Amino acid sequence: MSPFKSSSYFTSGILICILGAVCFSTKAIFVKLAYRDTSIDSVTLLALRMIFSLPFFVVSAYASSSQEHNVKFTGKQWMMVAVIGCLGYYVSSLLDFLGLQYISAGTERLILFIYPTLVLIMSLVFFKIKISLIQWLAVGITYTGLALAFFGELDLGSTHSANFFHGSILIFACAITYAAYIVGSGRMIPFVGAAKFNSYAMSFACIGVLLHFYFTGSNSLLHLDTQVYFYGLCMAILSTVIPSYLVSEGIKRIGSDNAAIAGSIGPVSTIIQANIFLHEPILVWQIVGTVFILAGVLLIGRKQTQIV
Repeated sequence: MSPFKSSSYFTSGILICILGAVCFSTKAIFVKLAYRDTSIDSVTLLALRMIFSLPFFVVSAYASSSQEHNVKFTGKQWMMVAVIGCLGYYVSSLLDFLGLQYISAGTERLILFIYPTLVLIMSLVFFKIKISLIQWLAVGITYTGLALAFFGELDLGSTHSANFFHGSILIFACAITYAAYIVGSGRMIPFVGAAKFNSYAMSFACIGVLLHFYFTGSNSLLHLDTQVYFYGLCMAILSTVIPSYLVSEGIKRIGSDNAAIAGSIGPVSTIIQANIFLHEPILVWQIVGTVFILAGVLLIGRKQTQIV
């Protein structure tokens, strides 16, 4: 691969991951709007998100498996795809939806975006992947930005309530399971392909959510408010289907560690969207934090010369 092509491939991977993170960040906005405007519960809302998403993933899974260069899953790979998918978009999503009942969209992003550090640690501990100095520096800059960006909100009196800490624990658990998904997908995608892995992993996650709803849900999905269906459909298309393929493709191009760091742009997107749609204030510290986060993401580009 020529240096020019390598550089372009890596750069496009960063941009894809950033776009995926921005799309994913809309999920918290839709969830908070649904909680604000309707009486929907978290399990039913999550079930709607997945039932609208499932047809896209099933069709994509069939298409990817019908191609001439299709690589058939082994029994172990089937198990890994199912476990990784359910961790990333069933368990993580459920914890996230539950946590968002108690904390704001901005605070949710702050806690959730601990996951890049968790990805690096998991990669080091389980796969002995060496973490470069430039990666640690990028993480340090982005997390400094995150701390500054949410300084004002964390200083609010309401954040010291019992509900806040309960919600924070749920979101932290979500960050752990999502980090496991990022690491696991990074190991699987090179062997089975990004589109095929994502299609099957998300299909398993959707099935897991719907089974959870079937056994524990108390509502019918057929007679809900129109707004609930609208928010569920928006989450399915904008916050689930599109970004899941973007992130999988980005991981293939730049690796799971760098994809996690590039995804740190998500909180910035959430701050802006929360201000527009939820009327959450944007503080000076949030603007300063945004600059730090963007600097950290751009710093990843220095690693592109190592891609061959």
